[in-house]
Amino acid sequence: MPRRRTDQERPQRRKACQQAPGDAFRCVGCRLDVPVIAPGTAHRNHCPHCLTSLHVDHRIPGDRRAACRGRMAALSVSVRQDGEWLIIHHCQSCGELSANRIAGDDNALALLRIAIRPLYDTRLPVSALLAL
Repeated sequence: MPRRRTDQERPQRRKACQQAPGDAFRCVGCRLDVPVIAPGTAHRNHCPHCLTSLHVDHRIPGDRRAACRGRMAALSVSVRQDGEWLIIHHCQSCGELSANRIAGDDNALALLRIAIRPLYDTRLPVSALLAL
């Protein structure tokens, strides 16, 4: 699976985290304990196993100001021009969409599964997708 190019690092804003670096949280999807530290990103915002997230950030990653606190399901992936992958999450409570960077320890099989979802969805003609 292609990862983002290391010659062009995308800078991140550093903020004081509300959780201590050694803390972990429990995933609302698979109920596994997830460490807060994530390789390749400054803010862990989804489970690396099932890619489920909580709607906690409002406008800036890591701000933890969203009032919704709903469960966010991984809907799709997107790729930036520099090759970096983003997970598109959909909030099950309020319906908001958000894009989150993948982390280095994310489950590659789960990422590929949602990346190829349009190819096996029977509502979309495969020939139309391949013509793009």
